[in-house]
Amino acid sequence: MVETLTVAVLGAPNVGKTAIIRQFLYHDFTEKYSPTECRYTYRPSVIFNGNVYDLKVMDVPYLTAFPANSAQEWSDLKSRGLRNTDAYVLVYDICNPESFEYVKMIRQQIQENRTSGANEAPIIVVGNKRDQQRQRFMSRRALSVLVKKSWKCGYMECSAKYNWHIVLLFKELLCGALARGCKNNHSTMRLQGALHRNRCCLM
Repeated sequence: MVETLTVAVLGAPNVGKTAIIRQFLYHDFTEKYSPTECRYTYRPSVIFNGNVYDLKVMDVPYLTAFPANSAQEWSDLKSRGLRNTDAYVLVYDICNPESFEYVKMIRQQIQENRTSGANEAPIIVVGNKRDQQRQRFMSRRALSVLVKKSWKCGYMECSAKYNWHIVLLFKELLCGALARGCKNNHSTMRLQGALHRNRCCLM
């Protein structure tokens, strides 16, 4: 039986949520910005440390707030299923402090409003656009210390444009979600088959 893991990718507009996902799946990047208006679900399969996992990656449009209860969660198509997701990726732009404040708000709301009784889900805060390092609003070290020590979340930075740390991001995400077999620094991951947005053809 192949295990399925659900991942929600959230963040403010124009931080690169979709770009990160598409770079991971298709090695594709476009400079043209198109806001995510509807929720898209990608269903890749990955091989991680020799085991196959089905991923359900939800590219979530901008939310004014994380759903506080079941009524809010299921009344809005963008929010459905978010309160019992297996893992969260919260993306911000390292050059945009407002996008980091949004991540701060959403993280707090996730911890307060996840479905009662649900297992604790790992949260990784991701600073995108590392290729614009000179324009960043705060040092990587300061942000990393804040997120890891105060928020108790994972932290990393990436560049969707240059495909830098994109695979590492999803590997760390799987490590957190599976909570096993990850002490070995030689853990490996690769995509299985030809990937499309809603299906996977195994080779």
